[in-house]
Parts: sequence; structure tokens; C-alpha cells
Amino acid sequence: MSPTTTAPAPGTTPPTATQQHNDHTTNRLRRLGRLRQVNWAGASAAWFWLLVVALPLYWIVATSFKEQASYFGSNPLSPPSSPTLENYRLVIESDFVRYFINSTIVALGTVVPAVLVSFMAAFAIVRDGSNRFLRATNGLFLAGLAIPLQATIIPVYLIIIRLHLYDSLLAIILPSIAFAIPLSVLVLSNFIRDVPKELFESMRLDGCTDWMTMWRLAFPLVRPALVTVSIYNGLTVWNGFLLPLVLTQSPTQRTLPLALWTFQGQYGVNVPAVLASVVLTTVPILVLYALGRRQMLSGLTAGIGK
Repeated sequence: MSPTTTAPAPGTTPPTATQQHNDHTTNRLRRLGRLRQVNWAGASAAWFWLLVVALPLYWIVATSFKEQASYFGSNPLSPPSSPTLENYRLVIESDFVRYFINSTIVALGTVVPAVLVSFMAAFAIVRDGSNRFLRATNGLFLAGLAIPLQATIIPVYLIIIRLHLYDSLLAIILPSIAFAIPLSVLVLSNFIRDVPKELFESMRLDGCTDWMTMWRLAFPLVRPALVTVSIYNGLTVWNGFLLPLVLTQSPTQRTLPLALWTFQGQYGVNVPAVLASVVLTTVPILVLYALGRRQMLSGLTAGIGK
């Protein structure tokens, strides 16, 4: 069969090849014009903010490779003329590994129980919201978001003393879990509510219990939210300073933020050594962000297009 052509409407003349070419060129120029309309104000503000953020980071990294003798006599923003790893060796030899292990134990000991308890609590609140006890528990979690850590540090200190846990890593872990649960429950509850109810009904018709439904259906579907709250709570605990300062005393129980404060006293004039300890403290955070970046971004942006 021969290809069919669409006949022009009565009373109109079909466009010539030259007119079609001109129309195509005009449309192309319009598209290029839209692409060239750059938001110069927004781009300038973005580059300025990038400079504001990147300049201190560059100063920290560059200074950590400088010698103490040459730091005060050189431009703070100039690259090191003779880079050295002496500052990093000095920090590592000052029980940095012990502080790093303490921070890791506190972070894992807080994040894992807090996320698991929050996930199970959020699932129960969403699936059985008519229960008065669960509604009261959810209201208690929401009230916990309004209470800052600084307002409860004295009661927490007295409780830790009564439990004979003072000057131990468990004294940091238990309050950190309590303060990590409210926000985790709120975030996970919103994600579980977005799961279609038909999926839960189909699991129930297949004979699955609530426990099996929680781990086989809800857990995989809310994995981006689990990664998001895990990274957020992990960063909060990793950078925590108040609880280790108040609830610990001996040097063997110090975490990295408290150790940095100690380095500032020990190396009061050795700025490169202090900044080397800052770099070593930040490396695990960057690795954690690099590993969970995609899951964290999908968890933060979920629901925007709804």
C-alpha cells in the first residue's frame, strides 16, 4: 500500500518547504533563547555560598599539613610549602584510636536500637491507630520533640548517677536513644502511611501475621526512610558534645568531640595539630554520607511530587 497523505483543509494553501524550514528555524531559536536566559542572580548567589562553605574547609585541610613553626609566619590561605604528616602522627599517637572506637560504639549502640524500636513503634501506631495506648504513646513521642536536651541534662545526670552508670559509654548511649526515638517515629510513621493499604490487606489474606507483614512488606518499602533517620541520628550522636562532657570523666571514656576539646587544651598553640584532629574526625562522616547518599536523598525527597 502507498503511504497516505493528509489533504489540506478546503480554502487553505499548504505550506511550502521554505515556510516549513523557516518555522523550524524560528522554533529552534526560541528554544535556544530560553536556554540562554540564565538566572545570573541565583547563579552568583550559589557561587558565593559555595565559596563561603569551601573556604573554611580548604583552610582546615591546608593548615593540617603545615608545620607549627611555619604556620604563624605564613599566609593562612596559602598552601603548605613543605607538606608534612607530623600533625596526623601526633594526633594518632595521642589515643585518637581509643576515642574513635568510643565514638563508634556510642554511635552504633544508639542508632541500631533507636531505629529498630522506632520502626516497630511507627508500624504499630499506623496499623492500629484506634488503640488508646498507641495514641497516647504517639502523643508522648511528639511531646518529646519539643523538649531540648539542654533542658533535661540535670535530670538525666541524676538518673545516671542513681543507676551507677556514670563515667561509662552506656551512660551516653541510653539518653541518646531516648532523644533519637521521637523524630525517628515521626518520620517513619509518615512513610508507612504512604504504603498502599491494599498491600497490607493482600498480606493478611495470604495468612501473614502482623510481625511477618512488618518485616517482609513495610521494612523493605521504607528502607530509604530507615537510612535517612539512621544517618541523621548517627551524625547527631557522632557530633554530640554535651552528654559526653557531663556523663563521663575519665580519659578512657572520651568520644571524639570531647577529645577535640582536649586537644585544644593540650595543643593550645599548635593549630595544625588541632585541625588535623578535626580532619580525622570528619573522615568517617564523609564515608557514611558517600555510602548512604542515594538512599538518604530519596528518603528526604520522597513525597515531594505527591
